[in-house]
Amino acid sequence: MLNRTNSTQSNTSQLELVDIELLVPENHLLRLINDHVDFSFIREKVRPFYSETKGRPSLDPVVLFKMMLIGYLYGIRSERQLEQEIIPNAAYRWFLGLNFSDSVPDHSTISWNRNNRFKGTTVFQEIFDEVVHLAIHHHMVAGRLLISDSTHIQANANKNAYTMQVETDQPNKYLAELEEAVNEDRVAHGKNPLPPAGENTTEKKLKKSTTDPECGFMNRKGKPEGFFFLDHRTVDHKFNIITDVYVTPGNVNDATVYLERLKSQIERFGFSKTLESVALDSGYFTAHICKKTLDMNLFPVIAERKASNKEGKFSKSQFTYETEQDVYICPAGKTLTYGNTNRQGYKEYRSDSNVCKECPFLEKCTSNANKQRIIQRHIWESYKEKVVHNRQSKDGNDIYQLRCQTIERSFADAKTLHGLRYCRFRGKEKTQEQAFMTAVAQNLKKIARHLTKQSQQGSSVFLSIFTNLFKSFLPGTGRLGCIKTTFSTA
Repeated sequence: MLNRTNSTQSNTSQLELVDIELLVPENHLLRLINDHVDFSFIREKVRPFYSETKGRPSLDPVVLFKMMLIGYLYGIRSERQLEQEIIPNAAYRWFLGLNFSDSVPDHSTISWNRNNRFKGTTVFQEIFDEVVHLAIHHHMVAGRLLISDSTHIQANANKNAYTMQVETDQPNKYLAELEEAVNEDRVAHGKNPLPPAGENTTEKKLKKSTTDPECGFMNRKGKPEGFFFLDHRTVDHKFNIITDVYVTPGNVNDATVYLERLKSQIERFGFSKTLESVALDSGYFTAHICKKTLDMNLFPVIAERKASNKEGKFSKSQFTYETEQDVYICPAGKTLTYGNTNRQGYKEYRSDSNVCKECPFLEKCTSNANKQRIIQRHIWESYKEKVVHNRQSKDGNDIYQLRCQTIERSFADAKTLHGLRYCRFRGKEKTQEQAFMTAVAQNLKKIARHLTKQSQQGSSVFLSIFTNLFKSFLPGTGRLGCIKTTFSTA
């Protein structure tokens, strides 16, 4: 039967006694997080930034953080909008400990704390670390396999507002180690060591945004062109918990910061006793990373990045390196002997031009005017070859396949559900805060849902044991199949 509410009688002004607790469903995400996460640690983290005796009573830091967390959990990009969303939402109010009659904290409180009290501090790093430690405590982080990658975040900057500036490239930190290895190799081959390189800096002409000078202009193959930041992220393979987040300008190479971030995680979370392997894409396939990860007794699985080759010419892979003789053998069976080791760490192997000019494969081998083929081999090339072997092994293939299920899914969720596709703020420090809070939201979701599932399974096991025990005391034939008992559970 058709029913219709009498439009002349308004129910909107009626007074009702309502328990806000009853308005939040049992399976609501905020209830799951509230049941399994104790946020009191935040007060201890921020205590040094508040006065114990001066000023008016501040907004509870836990409420401040929870407000921000709601924004990241539900992809609310504007803090003004966040304030307005909390006002009518019973679940948000319940999570913050606000009654219906309580006023919602002003959005400017969040921005004031960001721009003043927490500016230049490590508060968000410490909060992120605490959440990771919580996951470790609940056995959600194995610390055996860490998978890393980076993703671009579009900067809050006008792509047409920029100036061209000349910037100095600082030398890589490992150059001193490389220079020492180069000189050792030269001496071993009977050559004089190279003189000290000194300040090895280069100048580049780069686009600098006038809207957000701290972002970087990204121009990579297969990537969008424009002003971006990069989120360098690492996840643990067990439950895809994010263990590290680090933001750089968009023009920074992935490999530049990797080893420093890996060591940071090992120190912060005690992975030195558990870490066995790392998985990376081809952007990290450098001789230095291969060497260092192997020196750490890890099993690095890194996609190989092959050098470009002229069409129709023999590639380097078609030449065989003989370790004992320290020579290369060409497809025609001839020898390329050692010639020199340059400052960049490459050993040069040269063919005999007198032999090459009579070779039937000359046109397929080289277009050099001297009719000579030169092959370069890095002094740490053997480390790269071991990593390639790891990647091609069965274990290596199984590990590498986890990337699409872990790090790539983590980035997809961050961008699709939590607003990491675009920068909410300007500046590297604020973008780092956004990356931290996005990762905290993702980790807390996983922790809360896993612990809820675990507690439900525990209740089911207990109920099953109790049921069987109860049945054993009932009169009958002694066979459970002859007794039918039904238990209803809430």
